[in-house]
Amino acid sequence: MEAFVQQSESAVRRPEDGRVPDEGRLADNIVFFARVLRKAGLKIGPGAVADAIRAVALIGIGSRAEFHAALHSIFVKRHEDSAVFDEAFRLFWRSRDLVEKMIAMLSPKMADQREKEKRRAGEARVSDALFSGQDASRPPRGEPEVEIDARFTASGGEVFRETDFAQMTAVELAAAKKALTGLVLPMDRVTTRRFQASRRPRRIDPRATMRDAMKTGGDLILPRFREPKTIHPPLVVLADISGSMSQYTRIFLHFLHVLTEKRRRVHAFLFGTQLTNVTRQMKNRDPDQAIDDCTGAVRDWSGGTRIGETLHLFNRLWARRVLGQGAVVLFITDGLEREDVGDLAREMDRLHRSCRRLIWLNPLLRFEGFEARARGVRAMLPHVDEFRAVHNLQAIADLVDALSGTRRGECDPRRFMGRI
Repeated sequence: MEAFVQQSESAVRRPEDGRVPDEGRLADNIVFFARVLRKAGLKIGPGAVADAIRAVALIGIGSRAEFHAALHSIFVKRHEDSAVFDEAFRLFWRSRDLVEKMIAMLSPKMADQREKEKRRAGEARVSDALFSGQDASRPPRGEPEVEIDARFTASGGEVFRETDFAQMTAVELAAAKKALTGLVLPMDRVTTRRFQASRRPRRIDPRATMRDAMKTGGDLILPRFREPKTIHPPLVVLADISGSMSQYTRIFLHFLHVLTEKRRRVHAFLFGTQLTNVTRQMKNRDPDQAIDDCTGAVRDWSGGTRIGETLHLFNRLWARRVLGQGAVVLFITDGLEREDVGDLAREMDRLHRSCRRLIWLNPLLRFEGFEARARGVRAMLPHVDEFRAVHNLQAIADLVDALSGTRRGECDPRRFMGRI
């Protein structure tokens, strides 16, 4: 295969004129490596490939760390692509392991009954990019017809809905984003103190009645009616963009973009070590452009996190502006706070008192044996109304049902508070 071309044994020396040397196949391998990264979802153009070849020619082949740093500085443009690049670099530039892996995949072997280890972040996307053309190159062979009783099996759609976002391939991530646009939006509505015209005889509207009577000079008076006005409550999203949360937050922003298009008063805030309001960026009609605008507006994407400090900033500057008329707050974080948890508990209590519902979405709930042992989790849990997962499509669909009021009470945080 072209993608697995062996490197030449001769080292690349630094040329005096800056041109790429002709010996070896290093330039070809860099081109093939860029194709793998492009299939895995990284945005790489021909100019970046040429810059990478020129950079390697200038620094020469020294240590593996220097070679990795040179390619990383050119190919990686977003923080969330670092994990995919590291996994692709580990697999692609270890030719001996790749050959052994290809031989193992093409050779017959017994079924492995051992428990599978958890895949690394970005491993599914890199493996799909490396071995995407393997099945097409195999000659077709006849398969015996086997009848399967599918009464106790799961369909491919159900498995896809249960797949963790961090373990999806690039194709599956694109399908997941498309599936988010087809979700039925929440039908939550709250009753306000204002009134609107109504055809049902519930309450007479004196002003509207007299206005219509004046059109006929008072000869004909027909009663007009009104009823309390119902509106969608404001939806406020506080999403963690630290290194452990960036992948889940990026997918959830696509769902939030759908909500922004269909309903008014949707406010989005991203926080890591700083708090950033990205409500205006989310109003772009193109979802990919909206996410890119959010990424460009945030300075600390995939960095650290200070939950208590950013909550204090939100409560002081934004709470009175956006938390009105029964607002619902979606708080997306893993709760791994490194600062003082006393301030975190105080700010969470203030946020809880300022909104109608506070829903905590935590991707760590994907683990069956999750326990509230972290200090940040123990400090935040008593001040939330619901404690939900946010790691796959099924979790987001359950969130939509919860916002609509059809599935409330099943994610009571008190079931974890008993273990504190």
